[in-house]
Amino acid sequence: MITIDQLALAALNYESLQLRSLTQDLLRASAKLSDTPRPTTDDPRILAIAASLIELLALRKHQSPPAWAKDVAPLSEPIFLLKAAETMKRLRTLCETQSPEPMRKRRLYAPPNFLEFA
Repeated sequence: MITIDQLALAALNYESLQLRSLTQDLLRASAKLSDTPRPTTDDPRILAIAASLIELLALRKHQSPPAWAKDVAPLSEPIFLLKAAETMKRLRTLCETQSPEPMRKRRLYAPPNFLEFA
């Protein structure tokens, strides 16, 4: 069974192909995203990424996110989910200004179409 923890870890490690594959598997296995259990970690990065991803997927599927996601706080330091955004100024600016709202509110940055093709 695919967990939201696995998706968050793949995103944190810049493993974009694995992240897309895991996302597809999660969406196939989970008809109701609101039932997704909270990650079992205390790592604030994993929690923030997991909450952001599940809210983003729920938004795109016109579903409610799990209740636990709203309680996950923003990160103290921003994280760019595309490694290239750290060095490419235009990509960084795009991510900072147009990152999907569930991510941006937790100081996570990615392009506006992040995981649309999962």
